[in-house]
Amino acid sequence: MLGRRTLVLGGAAGLALACTPAPSVRARRTPGAREVEQVVLGRRSVDGAGVSLLRLLGTPALPHLDPFVLLDELHSSDPREYEAGFPTHPHRGFETVTIMLEGRMRHRDSRGNAGLIEGGGGQWMTAGSGILHSEMPERPAMGSTELWGFQLWVNLPEAERWRTPEYQDLGPERLAEVELDRGGRLRVLAGEALGAHGPVAPRATEPLLVTLALAAGEEVELRLPRAHAAMVVVGEGTAALGARRQPVPQDALAVMGAGERLQLRAEDGPATLVVIAGQPLREPFVHRGPFVMGTMQDIEQAFADHRAGRLG
Repeated sequence: MLGRRTLVLGGAAGLALACTPAPSVRARRTPGAREVEQVVLGRRSVDGAGVSLLRLLGTPALPHLDPFVLLDELHSSDPREYEAGFPTHPHRGFETVTIMLEGRMRHRDSRGNAGLIEGGGGQWMTAGSGILHSEMPERPAMGSTELWGFQLWVNLPEAERWRTPEYQDLGPERLAEVELDRGGRLRVLAGEALGAHGPVAPRATEPLLVTLALAAGEEVELRLPRAHAAMVVVGEGTAALGARRQPVPQDALAVMGAGERLQLRAEDGPATLVVIAGQPLREPFVHRGPFVMGTMQDIEQAFADHRAGRLG
């Protein structure tokens, strides 16, 4: 495998549109390689109590990618863009995943869970039958004001929508890391990559969730189940993806085609990437506001339960 070296534990505005991949002058054929099928540029949005963010999945260009429903990126050094945070709000019928690269967010929920989501770590919350929670930024007394993270919504199979809510704290010390040959790092939150296993408990969608900080020119090849849907987010820098080395710019999401090999390269300088893959559920669902359910009737019930104080 390209890029594998040692395994260690711990560690520390655009308009949405779809682009047709252009042929690469360095194209090469690799059996089983996943190639870029679609590139979507992030769309600026505001959520929570006025937080400025970049929506990458859940736009007209890419409404969803089964089993994934929504993906937002929050990246700012200006506290005015994020300090209002995400006060108490409801969820039902799916899972929220927080991936924190820099800064801190305080989580509290209606089941008595509380925790600090720190840079280098994350959180996996199963809303299931219903939960209320808040996510509020915490600024350090001194130092950087940078806040950089992602939130991913993962659908639940219909048989699990009403399961008991669950909370998994993914502190930086729990994540496995791989040091790469040219100084980069790979961190695994869920699934397995380059021999490293993430701490997330088994899920129905069999997710793979990896963050990479690649040095300039560094290349990594990951193995994925052929049936998994897969996407790569370029948070910083420019990436070259697939055997054809399709360039993907910063603040963009690339949907990857079928195959077992995923090749990633930092093209012109260092690059920060997030790799997300999962087993499609192939079940109908409806997404409205903070709820993801199997039918519109269930969505309406979720809103009614929230108004009546029966949710969470």
